[in-house]
Amino acid sequence: MKKLQFISLGCSKNRVDSEHLMKQLSASGYTLVLESVDLVSEPVDCVVINTCGFINDAKVESIETIFKVVDAKNNGLANKVFVFGCLSQRYMETLVEMIPEVDGFFGVFDFETLLSALGVKYNSGLLQQRILTTPSHYAYLKISEGCDRSCSYCAIPMIRGPHISIPEEEVLIEARNLAQMGVKELIVIAQDTTYYGLDLYRKRTLATLLEKLSLIDGIEWIRLHYSYPAGFPEDVLRLMAENPKICKYIDIPLQHSSDKVLKMMRRSIDGRQTRALIEKMRKMVPGVVLRTTMLVGHPGEGKREFEDLLEFVSESRFERLGAFIYSEEEGTFGAQNYKDSVSRKVKQERYERLMELQAGISLEYNRSRIGSKEKVIVDSFSDGVYVGRSMSDSPEVDGEILIGASSVDKLFKGKNPVGNFVSVNILNADEYDLVAVCSM
Repeated sequence: MKKLQFISLGCSKNRVDSEHLMKQLSASGYTLVLESVDLVSEPVDCVVINTCGFINDAKVESIETIFKVVDAKNNGLANKVFVFGCLSQRYMETLVEMIPEVDGFFGVFDFETLLSALGVKYNSGLLQQRILTTPSHYAYLKISEGCDRSCSYCAIPMIRGPHISIPEEEVLIEARNLAQMGVKELIVIAQDTTYYGLDLYRKRTLATLLEKLSLIDGIEWIRLHYSYPAGFPEDVLRLMAENPKICKYIDIPLQHSSDKVLKMMRRSIDGRQTRALIEKMRKMVPGVVLRTTMLVGHPGEGKREFEDLLEFVSESRFERLGAFIYSEEEGTFGAQNYKDSVSRKVKQERYERLMELQAGISLEYNRSRIGSKEKVIVDSFSDGVYVGRSMSDSPEVDGEILIGASSVDKLFKGKNPVGNFVSVNILNADEYDLVAVCSM
C-alpha cells in the first residue's frame, strides 16, 4: 500500500478539488497523509500539492511550499512530487524550467492525467464523493466552476475558464452523500454563486437549489459564500428570510464604493447601486450578517476615492470585512490597460486605515451580542475551552465563540460535544471573538 501526502493551498474551492482527488486515491489503495506543520515529516511515496495562483502572496506561498517539498524529496522523505492547480495551470512552462525536481505539473482540470501518473484509473462512480479535510460536521459544496465576469484585477477566468454550473441533480447527490457522512452545515461556494443556473437553465436558480438543499435530512445550516453584487437575485433574499435552515449570512465581495474605481474595476455596478443593494438586503432579511471584501490601491483610487470607501464602510457597518492590496496580475485587463499608480507604501497605509476602521465596527457588533442567547455548533476543543460558531460566523474566516468547558461537559455528561449544537449565553467580546457559557 503506497503512502501519499496531500497539501492543498488557497481557497475553499481548491479544497473541494483536493477532497475529490483524495477519494479517488484512497479508493485505489493509497494511504493518505494530510499536511502537517512540517509539511513532510515522515517518508512517503509521493507528495501532491494543489496550488493557488490568484494574487502575488498566494503565488509566493505556493512556490515556497513546492521548494520545501522538493527539499524533503532530496532528503529522502518523498520519492515523487506532483504539482497541480491554479499556479501550475497559469505558469506551467516557467515552473517546469524553474523547478525540474518536480516529477509532474498538471493544470486545474487534469484530474485524470494526474491520477494516471499516480497509477490510478479515474472512477466516475466516485464523482460526488469526497474525503473531508474539514471537521466532519461541515463541508464546502461547490456548485459551479469558472467565471464569466471580466473584473480588471482578476486572473480567475484565465485560469478556470468560463462559468459552468454543476447540474442540480449532481449537487444534490453530493450534498446527500455529505449528510450521510455526518455533515450538518453546507457552505455553498463557487467563483460566483449568484450566477448559478444561467448556463444550464437560462435563469438564475440559486434560490431553487438552496431550497432543495434545505430539504435534505441531517442538514441544519446552509451558508452562502462568494456572491456577486451585480444582479443579485431577490428570491435568494426572500428564501433567506423565510427558511430557518438558510443562514442569515451573505458573503458578498464588493471591492469598492467609488463610481470611478468600480468602473475601472469593471464590476458592472456603481456606488449608488451598491448602497441600494446593502439597504435592500438589510430590509428584506432582518438581522442579516454581511461579510465583504475590499480591494485597496487599485488604479484610479486617489485620496478622494479612498475616503469614499472609508465613508461607505463606516455607513454600512459590515459585520465582517476583509481586505487585500492590489497587485498587478499579468494577463489581466488591469495589467494591460492601467498603470499601477498607487505606491506600495500608500497601499499599505490605506489597508491599515481600513482595517483599523473595521476593527472598531467589529468590536461594536460583537459587543452588541453580549447578553444574548445564541445557537452554536461546537467545532473543536482547544486550550481548555470549546470553540464554536453561530449562524453569524463562518469557519476559517470569521471570529469564534469560546465556550467554558465546564458548562459544556456538564451538559454532555462525558459525551463528545464536537459537531453538536448547543445554546449559549454570550458573556464578553472583543473585535474578533466572543466568550460564552452553555445556557441550561
